[in-house]
Amino acid sequence: MAARSLEIGPAGIRVARTIEILRTERGLAQRQLAARCTALGRPMSNTMLSRIERAQRRCDIDDLVVIAEALLVSPLVLLRGPNAT
Repeated sequence: MAARSLEIGPAGIRVARTIEILRTERGLAQRQLAARCTALGRPMSNTMLSRIERAQRRCDIDDLVVIAEALLVSPLVLLRGPNAT
């Protein structure tokens, strides 16, 4: 079986940038946002969050939902970009 490509598409890159923008606007360190995600039931390290923000790791749907919840926005905001707030 061939290995699946880890290439991040345009929507994934938009999500990554939006997470970083919203996190910094809220004055949160990656460690703080990761801790919020963990407290919401989705264990996440700051390294994992860093890789998501740099589009080096795919943000799966469960990550997307919990990160949005931790940032107090709809998951659609993460998908559409920071101007959708």
